[in-house]
Amino acid sequence: MHTTDQHAGRWWHMLADGRMQCDLCPRDCRLHEGQRGACFVRQRVGDEMVLTTYGRSSGFCIDPIEKKPLNHFYPGSSILSFGTAGCNLACKFCQNWDISKSRDMDRLMDEASPAAIAEAAAANGAHSVAFTYNDPVIFAEYAMDVADACHARGIKTVAVTAGYIHDAPRREFFAKMDAANVDLKAFTDEFYVKLCGAHLQPVLDTLAYLKHETDVWFEITTLLIPGKNDSERELRAAARWIERELGTEVPLHYSAFHPDYKMGDIPATPSATLTLARQIALDAGLRYVYTGNVHDEHGGSTYCPSCHAPLVLRDWYRIDDYRLLPDGRCPDCGTQIAGRFERYTGAFGPRRIPIAIHHA
Repeated sequence: MHTTDQHAGRWWHMLADGRMQCDLCPRDCRLHEGQRGACFVRQRVGDEMVLTTYGRSSGFCIDPIEKKPLNHFYPGSSILSFGTAGCNLACKFCQNWDISKSRDMDRLMDEASPAAIAEAAAANGAHSVAFTYNDPVIFAEYAMDVADACHARGIKTVAVTAGYIHDAPRREFFAKMDAANVDLKAFTDEFYVKLCGAHLQPVLDTLAYLKHETDVWFEITTLLIPGKNDSERELRAAARWIERELGTEVPLHYSAFHPDYKMGDIPATPSATLTLARQIALDAGLRYVYTGNVHDEHGGSTYCPSCHAPLVLRDWYRIDDYRLLPDGRCPDCGTQIAGRFERYTGAFGPRRIPIAIHHA
């Protein structure tokens, strides 16, 4: 049995020169003895890959599902959220950089087994568990084990991810997920290379895979950064690609950038930019487009794509009115709204509640 900091990692092979190649994500890190990958949490120890953050978290909170953001996955429900440390991208605008860029494993004060997390979710009335704050791709083995424990108790699982993962682990990872929010950071490879240390195509591959080969409910988020990924040309190209390759039913969230990490000199996203991006996507045929990180009831609410009746009125993470039928149909015209729905009994609310995981 491995201890929490010596858990065997998967998806790797040995090279002819004696190095070990990690096959989890497109970075393809090649490791000598003792070296860690770019994510900093996957390490070669002898002839084994070790996931150094298995069973350890940067903290647990109960959130509204809308904070992930997921607007069409059991709206108003609560979700237990947690992450670990590290990341396989190097985004200069990271909003959770204190966690994702941490090389200080002492940050991971909260230890929790998969069973303890599932128990905490049940005890706190959480409908789902989210792997978030940093990218769950890099702690896939831990997330997958937690997902198994959650499913055994009837609790759903959600991955909040940049989708930067190779095909084989992608299939195994998402087989354990009920929903995902995929961070499409931009629609140019130049942006990914210069600002994330990554590439666009693997993310598009993940989105296409989710749409065409799984039953995972997924939504897309793009953080609009002034002057970097918010040109009308790029917004139109992204919306057209989503409409053509993923269909009109995939919810798209445009969220506001706030100066942070290594991009403190970039101004916050003007609300007019979010409104324009939303309109461009709607004009491209997408049915459910949202603005985020701002107070914008119109941009945050769900409308019937057929009769345009307001169905779920939101202001930021707060639900002010909910009119969907239990099966997700519009009460006015009967149109089926895409997503996962059940009988609405009231919203969890916009607050975030930190919790402690208790060990047996």
